[in-house]
Amino acid sequence: MNKNTFVVGFMLFAVFFGAGNLIFPPKLGFDSGADFWTAILGFTLTGVGLPLISTIVASYYEGGYKKALEHISPIISLLLLSAIYLTIGPFFAIPRTGATAYDMVVVPFLGEPSSTSLFIFTSLYFGLALWLSLNPTKMVDRIGAILTPALLITIIALVIRALMLFSGVENAEVSFLEMPFFTGFLEGYQTMDALAAFAFSVLVINAIKAKSDKEAEVSLVKQTTYAALIAAISLAVIYISIGWIGYKIPLSAENATAIVTKGQHLGTFILNETTTQAFGELGRTVLGIIVTLACLTTAVGLIVSTSAYFNSVFPKISYKVYAVIFTLIGFGLANQGLNAVISKAVPVLLVLYPIAMTALIVLLINLFMPLPVLAQRLAIILVTIVAIMSVAGLAFMNHLPLKAYSMEWLPFAFIGCFIGYLFAKKQA
Repeated sequence: MNKNTFVVGFMLFAVFFGAGNLIFPPKLGFDSGADFWTAILGFTLTGVGLPLISTIVASYYEGGYKKALEHISPIISLLLLSAIYLTIGPFFAIPRTGATAYDMVVVPFLGEPSSTSLFIFTSLYFGLALWLSLNPTKMVDRIGAILTPALLITIIALVIRALMLFSGVENAEVSFLEMPFFTGFLEGYQTMDALAAFAFSVLVINAIKAKSDKEAEVSLVKQTTYAALIAAISLAVIYISIGWIGYKIPLSAENATAIVTKGQHLGTFILNETTTQAFGELGRTVLGIIVTLACLTTAVGLIVSTSAYFNSVFPKISYKVYAVIFTLIGFGLANQGLNAVISKAVPVLLVLYPIAMTALIVLLINLFMPLPVLAQRLAIILVTIVAIMSVAGLAFMNHLPLKAYSMEWLPFAFIGCFIGYLFAKKQA
């Protein structure tokens, strides 16, 4: 492991560590109560483990997931990657950045959200994001390079101070979760980092190639693994630490319900409240500004990357038109409020994650035991059908094995592989 590996590792950490991800662990920590460690383990598996494995698997395939999926089926590649870019782009992640920034920097001064203030803030926020996206310069990258360490240092300082404040607090022994591990597992979907790995892992691989002086492929895989481990360990420490804050904060269930009723996300409230207790109003304001700027640079990066992807696939529409359209979509959805953006993302993620995980599984198996293309294709198609029907709420889906754990798609992934393997062998 060399200096370049650490550089790329922290670059990968910066890609995955969106400011919007900060709001989920504290809420999970509060909701899980005595089952905190069980719930945060589930969260870490999908919020950290999946991006780690996804990045490593991508390094084995020339051209990353785009080329690997095109080998399985060009149509599957186009549909899956398009769905991923739209999800981590205009429909969920981009509006979430604006709504999170509003909750962090404006709502604490108002007491509760209002549609007027949200509209004014998001108009300025997305107007600036669009301007930066249409005029891409190194300024955004440079600001991002400064903000990620600044945000990381701020969060570390907050965690250390919270340890001093809450270490003696008797946490609640009540859990509001029926199945803590699987609730945390599904909450990890909200980070969208495993999906981001499908879209952006090739950038990390190219960065390693550029710094490795064209070393052997085994070195590329090795360096990618080390870089992914650095990012994953950093993410896990952050998520567990801020989750612990939500677990320990002295907040009653009644007050938590009142906060949500007002329209504020519980995770942002916990972060704001803890920062105020730790560093006073000035500290809370500084954190809000840092998070807002970090959200803005994330939004710009997502607008640019999503617009560039669709422009490369459908070049008849210019990059600028895509940027305007995606920004307007993000603006419109952000004005529904953070809780609405998050809740509407859930069914989409419950469809998209099983498909992405199935693609990951077949590509991983293929590394050790070459799978016929038909087996890989059939597994993905079958899981897509099952995931859509399950989220649609068809009654008979409730009787499928593992449905209670939202893992009903998993047996079908292996069934599709097995049937496809048999057909391919029979035709050979």
